[in-house]
Amino acid sequence: MSQTTQRVLTTLRGMIVRGELEPGERLAEISMSEQLGVSRMPIRMALPMLEQEGLLEKAGKRGYRVRQIGSDEITGAIEVRGCLEGLAARLIAEQGLEAESRSALAECVDEGDEIFANGRLDDGDVARYHGMNRKFHQIIVEGCGNAAVGIALASNDSLPFASANSIAVNRDHLPQEFQRLHLAHMQHHIIFEALNARQGARADAAMREHANAAMKYVDLFSGIKTAPANFRVIVGGAD
Repeated sequence: MSQTTQRVLTTLRGMIVRGELEPGERLAEISMSEQLGVSRMPIRMALPMLEQEGLLEKAGKRGYRVRQIGSDEITGAIEVRGCLEGLAARLIAEQGLEAESRSALAECVDEGDEIFANGRLDDGDVARYHGMNRKFHQIIVEGCGNAAVGIALASNDSLPFASANSIAVNRDHLPQEFQRLHLAHMQHHIIFEALNARQGARADAAMREHANAAMKYVDLFSGIKTAPANFRVIVGGAD
């Protein structure tokens, strides 16, 4: 993906989250390219990606419009993810962690500890946490030995902000966001410990609880019109 397409993708996500692009509003390549000051190609590349993320829906053969996103939809999708990832964690715990997965998860936990060692967050820390968190979840899903879990998660991830790759951070309240993400990382420790100890039920429960950290999106979409302009949303990749 080109840097221009990535920038357009990030910009459009933010506009949707903040309500600058309203539910039902059609997005046209020409008008959006003029508004963002880019050619039509990155707009053409970004729109279907946003559809896959659940933020847009098809409007005719080639057009798109902003989806109406409700808090119940986000909550339901996050709950489903928690169940599926909990199952993956339980399966790994019961069969025993392979050495390669244990080493990779340990690296994730150590990296997370480094991120929070300074007692504060900046944009670089958030991007780094996102990469670590994505890897942590990916190792568990891919290592559980049940391909159906990954397939089901891929389907669920098409719903808005359902993916473990989605992170929301409010730059106006970084101390509180530090606490929230730090708590989520402490859950990484608990999950890793349960996997190492082959405690299937504990790993399952911890993974489900870990999904609740994403419930910040429910608060956001309960009042999408008042979402702060610097509420930074990462979906599927660091921006």
